[in-house]
Formats: sequence, structure tokens, C-alpha cells
Amino acid sequence: MIPIHISLATEEQRRPKPLDEKNLVFGKHFSDHMFIMSYDINKGWHDARIVPYDDLKLDPAAMVLHYGQGVFEGLKVYRCADGTLQLFRPEKNFERFNKSARRMCMPEIDIEFQLYALETLIKLDADWVPRNRGTSLYIRPTMIATEPALGVRPAYQYLYYIITCPVGAYYAEGFNPVKIYVTDEYVRAVRGGVGEAKTMANYAASLYAAEIAKKRGFTQVLWLDAVERRYVEEVGTMNIFFRIGDELVTPPLTGSILPGVTRDSVIYLARHWGIKVSERPIAIDEVIETAKSGEMKECFGTGTAAVISPVGEIFYHDESYVVNDGKVGEWSQRFYEEIMGIQYGEREDIFGWVRKIT
Repeated sequence: MIPIHISLATEEQRRPKPLDEKNLVFGKHFSDHMFIMSYDINKGWHDARIVPYDDLKLDPAAMVLHYGQGVFEGLKVYRCADGTLQLFRPEKNFERFNKSARRMCMPEIDIEFQLYALETLIKLDADWVPRNRGTSLYIRPTMIATEPALGVRPAYQYLYYIITCPVGAYYAEGFNPVKIYVTDEYVRAVRGGVGEAKTMANYAASLYAAEIAKKRGFTQVLWLDAVERRYVEEVGTMNIFFRIGDELVTPPLTGSILPGVTRDSVIYLARHWGIKVSERPIAIDEVIETAKSGEMKECFGTGTAAVISPVGEIFYHDESYVVNDGKVGEWSQRFYEEIMGIQYGEREDIFGWVRKIT
């Protein structure tokens, strides 16, 4: 295993911690240290180190700046009531990280080493993990192409780093239902592209429509497929689920949708509870018709940041369709409480999803 050199932050380098844990702003405050590691095509991964949080130094010709070779992940560490720390299915995040890297022609990183590096970093900055339920320490592993060269090809040099930040609720609404805006004018990704990779370009592609939605008072965009602009794909930073009758429906993973870890967890739990789950194409017409008729009993998004985000209103072609009277649904509540309970060590981890940091 690659040795990790540790340089502790001095008192002057330590960063002020946010004092009000109940009002943490997502992604604003960063911890004292960061993990960093370099790659060269002739050396492989090397020079692993934990250093005080600081700026990165990049050549203006760094290939990530010109050709977008960059991938990242998002996961969290949770503080249990007894003070212990634990991760939720981190292996799945690092498996997806390597899958994203392969798609972007970037070097993979051994999963056990990524876990070791992450846990070493968390132990150093354990005081940064907030203590209130509903808060956590968000983790952002990232890889970028750093070789200074112009020319469209995979880079020969990369930088991998991990930063962390204490966070509260991702959405201002918290667990209250959000309103989503459906666009058939703009698209996020197409099959055969990079939609299933957690790469920076996918998020850049979503910004314009997201700003339109925000200006009109909506929280997120519900994306349709890029070919027919008919079939539901995902919503903003989340996967999407519909409860139609007593069936849980979610779009299939066909190459343009990010395979979410929380999505996978919801499907596992639903089947364990005896709920019928269908991973099938669902047209926006079916969504609207079942919302109008009341056959759609609830709708919710899933993701690491928000866990479960109930949807109370769907806006499409200048008309609003209310789901479940704009209230949190029974299944949404149950999934939220079960997953949160496992993450904070309050419920039995029957699937072996938790990884304790010791």
C-alpha cells in the first residue's frame, strides 16, 4: 500500500469551525486537512499525503481546464449518539468513482487504499464531524487531469484529492416536499455519452435549465431523455421514484442516468419489505396522468446530499400537478427514517452497509 505522509496544520493554518450546527450551509466551511496524491503515467500513483487545506496550484494549460477530464464523488461520515463515526456504503461510492474514471480515460485507484486514505483523513479531522442528528461531514473525492498540454487526448498526469466539510440539510425545505420543473427544451445527457459518470461536464450541462427553474420558484429540474424528450430520467442532483398504486417505479439505468447509492439502497429496502419495484421507462405523460388521477400516491428523489426528498408539485408545460396534496408520503417517510436510522447507528444494519471508523 502507498505510504501516506502527514503534515499537520499549525494553529495559524487551522480554520474556524461554524458555531451554529443547526444552520450549517451546505458546502461553505471546509475542514483543516485534505488528502492529495499524484499520478504520472511512468510512476503510477505516488506521493500520497495529508496536508493543511490550501489552494491547488495548476498550470494554465492543465488539461482539465481545457478538455474536462475530471470526476468526483460525494459521501458522508455520520456521528452516532455515542460519539462513534461511521460511513454508509463507501465501497459503492469508490466503485462508482473508478467506473467514472474508466469512462473518462483516467487511472483507477485501489478501493481499499481510497478507504484507508479517507479514514486516515477523517480521524485527523474528527472534531469537524457535527454532533446534531441531520448533520454530517460531507466528503468530496476528486480527480483532475493536471498535465500541462494542449491537444485532445487523455492526460498523462493527474491529481486525486479529498476535501471534507460539515453540512446540514441540502435543501432549504429540509424534508418538506419540493417543487420540480420539467423541461423538454434542454437535456442533461444522452445514452452513449457520459451521463452515468459522475463527471463535471454533466453538472455544467444542467446549470442553464436549473437557473430557469430557480427563477420560476422551483427547487430542481426533472430531466427527460435526450432523444424523444419523453421519458423521465433523473431530477437535478437526485434519482427519481414514483409510487403508482402500490408499485414503486424508477427509470432503469440505461447509460444516461447516474447510478445513485441511495437509489440502490431504496430498491434493496423496498424489496426487503415486500414492495413491488419496477425499474422501467416511465413517460412524462404517465407521470402527469397518474398525478391528475391520484393513482400516483407519492413521488420522491434520492441522493447522498438530501437522502430522501419528497416531491409535492410537478410543473410541466405551464401547468402544475400536485402530488399527495403536497404532503410527505408514507413510503418517503419510511425510507427516510430507515436510511437515516442506519446511517446514525439507531437501527439495525442488516445489509452490512455501515463501515465504522475505529
